[in-house]
Amino acid sequence: MFKFTEDIPIGNMGSYPKEDVLFLLKDLSSIVLEQGNEDREKAIQSGVHYSEMLPVEYKPSDVYMALYLRSLEDFGERIADAVALVSERIYERYGNEMILVSLARAGIPAAILIKRYLKTRYDLDLYHYTISIIRGKGIDENAIKYMVHHHPDKALQFIDGWTGKGAITKELDEAIQGFNTTYKTSLENNLAVIADPGDCVSYYGTRADFLIPSACLNSTVSGLVSRTVHRTDLIGDMDFHGAKYYSELESEDVSNAFIERICSYFDTMKYPTKETIADLKSNATPEWKGMKDVQAIMADYEIENIHFVKPGIGETTRVLLRRIPWKILLREDVSKDDLDIQHIVQLAAEKNIPIERFPLQAYKCCGIIQDMRRT
Repeated sequence: MFKFTEDIPIGNMGSYPKEDVLFLLKDLSSIVLEQGNEDREKAIQSGVHYSEMLPVEYKPSDVYMALYLRSLEDFGERIADAVALVSERIYERYGNEMILVSLARAGIPAAILIKRYLKTRYDLDLYHYTISIIRGKGIDENAIKYMVHHHPDKALQFIDGWTGKGAITKELDEAIQGFNTTYKTSLENNLAVIADPGDCVSYYGTRADFLIPSACLNSTVSGLVSRTVHRTDLIGDMDFHGAKYYSELESEDVSNAFIERICSYFDTMKYPTKETIADLKSNATPEWKGMKDVQAIMADYEIENIHFVKPGIGETTRVLLRRIPWKILLREDVSKDDLDIQHIVQLAAEKNIPIERFPLQAYKCCGIIQDMRRT
């Protein structure tokens, strides 16, 4: 078993109440880490790891914010239903013998909603921590040690917002297997999400590729917290991975308003039936159907790097907000007026990014990152 030190401080950051989430992140708010999207893209494609810098936070236009607010109005109940379904599944498995562990940052609002639902439905008051996992670098082992030390008899239920290709699912599997081997533990690597369009996980609220409004925005719907950072000159051996708190955006923060809006459905909603839960369980085994779309895109567009292909509404939104997009692919039967993708059409128009049709199967859309060698 590992040695543990009590010296690692819990980050006092984020705009959520402490009752909703505790941040196992090092506060790097005083350090300038942001780079413009083009400079950042060139650095990433030349070998600099994406976690060593941050994108400049996108400031939404009035039109874009109007689309966000409309999506919250139109899809709030659908999101609440998906939260209820995934919450029931993890409750059936662990009951109160778990703590919620969100993967920063998309997982934070998802886990808060699950925590609130389980409180409303079963009067559970579960701990919720948010930690960092970084593709290509793994999970924050100091954060895992902290939670195992303080909650030795509890399962860790990992939570994210949605799946794309399943890269984080694979990263989590490898990280927890490695942690168990190194420290002689027996942690489970179970990941739960609200939406699983990639068909990558067993615990999900829906496998439809639909808009989760928290995907529309960056820090202003995620507690004003940045993406997580790992750079050896900033993160020591005994530190948690880092993140920034954007206090200058407090007047634009809608994080808690988003949570309260979705939670408003919990008191009056029709809770999932045993038959519905049984149906979810019968379709729990992931088939990774989304990879067929990814492989078809790579073949048709002669893309060599799988990381340039970002399928699904959530990942397409991220491409438009913080990367340099080449083009957006839209499923042939999906209208540009579809409420799920109107914000994507708006962002593409603002950034002059072409939208093309493609015979997608698992996803409504896909973002493709610009290969900077082609420019």
